[in-house]
Amino acid sequence: MVKLSKKALKIIEGKNFAHLATLMKDGSPQVTPIWVDHDGDFILVNTAEGRLKLRNVSRDTRVAISITDQKDPYTMVAIRGKAVSITTKGADEHIEKLSIKYLGRKYPWRSPGQKRTIIKIRPEHVLQD
Repeated sequence: MVKLSKKALKIIEGKNFAHLATLMKDGSPQVTPIWVDHDGDFILVNTAEGRLKLRNVSRDTRVAISITDQKDPYTMVAIRGKAVSITTKGADEHIEKLSIKYLGRKYPWRSPGQKRTIIKIRPEHVLQD
C-alpha cells in the first residue's frame, strides 16, 4: 500500500470533485464523477446500492481516481488501487458528512428505501502534480 502524501490528502479534503474509473464486465472503462473522502490511509467512496460503479467494483476491485483542485486545475492527484471492502456500516452518516462538505447542507437526494455503501480503496500508485 502507498501512503497518501500531505498534498494528496489536502486535495482529497478540499471541495474537489473526483472521477472514479471502474471496469465493465467486458473490460471497458466506466467513469463516474464522485464526492471523495479518506480515513488517513484509504480512499472512501460513498454510493447507493444498485449503482453501476458498485456492481463493477464488486466484480473487479481495480479502480483509478483522478482529482483536480478546483482552485487550480493544474494541481491534481491520480490514484490507482483496489477496493478492499464494501460496507453499509456508517454509510448513512458518511453521505451526510460528504453532503456538508460539498453542498453545505443535509444530503437532499435520498430515495425511500435507498441503502448507502462505502467503498474503501487501498492506494497502490499515487501520482501528483
